[in-house]
Amino acid sequence: MPFNAETQALQDKAAESAATLRALTGVETHDVAVVLGSGWVPAADLLGTTVAEFPNTELPHFSASGVDGHAGTIRSVDADGTRVLVFLGRTHLYEGKGVDAVTHGVRTAQQAGCRTIMFTNGCGGLDPEWSPGTPVLIADHINLTGASPLHGADFVDLTNLYSPRLRDMCREIDPTLVDGVYAQFRGPMYETPAEIGMVRAIGGTLVGMSTALEAIVARSVGLEILGVSLVTNLAAGMAGPLNHEEVLAAGKAAATRMGGLLATVIRKIP
Repeated sequence: MPFNAETQALQDKAAESAATLRALTGVETHDVAVVLGSGWVPAADLLGTTVAEFPNTELPHFSASGVDGHAGTIRSVDADGTRVLVFLGRTHLYEGKGVDAVTHGVRTAQQAGCRTIMFTNGCGGLDPEWSPGTPVLIADHINLTGASPLHGADFVDLTNLYSPRLRDMCREIDPTLVDGVYAQFRGPMYETPAEIGMVRAIGGTLVGMSTALEAIVARSVGLEILGVSLVTNLAAGMAGPLNHEEVLAAGKAAATRMGGLLATVIRKIP
C-alpha cells in the first residue's frame, strides 16, 4: 500500500526492527501479534511453546518499558504451527516518548508478516455489573487523547475497526463475553468522576490509557484487530480511590482465563 513520506519512514524503521526480529528468533514470518496489557503477562505462558524471548530493546527503535506490570519483552511463540509474536508490555502516550513510539510495535508486527493483532488492556468499567476480573470485548473506541497516530492526509476508515468476526469467534468459545466501547485518555492520572460522567454521556463503557491509538495504526496497515479489556476496577466515582496495584492484582487473577481464550482464538484463525 502507498504511504506518504513521513509514514513510509516509520514503516522503514519497523522493517529494520522486523529484520532483527527474524535474526533473533529464526522465524521468517509471524502470523498473529498479541499485545499484553497491565497484569496480563502470565497469560503469555498459555499461548503456546516459546521459541525465543528477549528484551524489546534488542530490536532497533524500541525503548524500555517504564511502567510496572509491563515487562518490556518480546516473545516468539509456536501455537501448533501458528507463529505468534507476543509483546509483553507496551509504550504509553503518557511516557512522553511520542505517539510514534506508542505504535512502533504495531508497525513492526505488520512488517514481520502478521495479519492479525490482538490488543489487551486493564481498564476501568462503567457498568456496575462488571466486577474486577470481568473480560469485555472492545466493539468500538473513543479517542480522547487529543492525538492522532497518523501523519499527513492519511484518511483511514475506522468502521468495524474491531473485527466482528473475531468477536464472534470469542463468543463461540465463551458465550458470557459482552461488548463495550473503550475510551482512551492520555493519562497517567486516572479520570475524574466528572470525566467518567462525560464518557458515559457519549457512549463509553470502558476507560483506559492505551489501545485506541495502536488500533488506528493497525487498521492503517491492514491488520485484522481483536480488542479485549479486562475490567480491573470500577471507574472513578463509582467506588473507592483508584491505584495501580489493584489494577495489576485483578489482571493477574484473571490471566489464566484470558490466556486460554486468546490461545483458542489464535488456533481458530485461518
